[in-house]
Amino acid sequence: MSTLNAAFIGLGTMGYPMAGHLAEAGIAMTVYNRTAQRAQQWTRDYPGSHAPSPADAARHADLVFICVGDDNDLRQVTLGDDGVMQTLAKGAVLVDHTTASAEVARELDAASRKQGSYFLDAPVSGGQQGAQNGQLSIMCGGDEATYQRVLPTLQHYGKAINLMGPAGSGQLTKMVNQICVAGLVEGLAEGLAFALNAGLDANKVFETISQGAAGSWQMVNRHETMIDDQYEHGFAVDWMRKDLDICLREAVRNGTPLPITEQINDFYREIQSMGGGRWDTSSLLRRLQKIPT
Repeated sequence: MSTLNAAFIGLGTMGYPMAGHLAEAGIAMTVYNRTAQRAQQWTRDYPGSHAPSPADAARHADLVFICVGDDNDLRQVTLGDDGVMQTLAKGAVLVDHTTASAEVARELDAASRKQGSYFLDAPVSGGQQGAQNGQLSIMCGGDEATYQRVLPTLQHYGKAINLMGPAGSGQLTKMVNQICVAGLVEGLAEGLAFALNAGLDANKVFETISQGAAGSWQMVNRHETMIDDQYEHGFAVDWMRKDLDICLREAVRNGTPLPITEQINDFYREIQSMGGGRWDTSSLLRRLQKIPT
């Protein structure tokens, strides 16, 4: 049985461990990162090689995975002069884990088909901890045959993986995820602020109510760090702002009112103005605590 060859483009907080899971599974990996030192460090931590460009990384790959920042980054590493599309082989599959727009997903699907290759948009949820533990949720958009071909590989770092529909459907599902997360975190922040101002033992409050109808992943995993005023434990505000902007643009297109999401996006904008762009998204509590009474 021949070894599967794969490339991974983008070794950030999520991509670094995701690519590592593939290497540890015995897949022949070639990686690329805009900051070359990061790729060099990855090859010291995991078996594989690094390439000087996305095109070089993808040259002999059966599967090419991408996890970069936004639509512009994604277009650069795929459609640019040194992008993946310059060398993506006929029959190969491009799998995009970036949280991006549905529009760019459809664009890459069309570009892949044009040269006889295949595409899945496959944004993820679960954060750095989920990536490191191989416990991500993966929302895929594409055709069934391509999805089934890639699924065994995705299972090396995914626990809940589903095909949501044609190209772009994975990104639309990730938008639903971010809309829900934003509301949950704001609700948690307001509940914590209320508990603290009421003189309650906030840890005891949330240990209790997390077992009932109010419980959520955010409550279980973030209430203690929020109480301790620690905001270096997850997805950054700058990235959430990017994601919510995508959600709000898509909502205008499909006619969905998102009043709470729009308001929370403004709250995150305030946090950026406080210098908190790199704080994690649970810093909504810090914003409440800075509001004059």
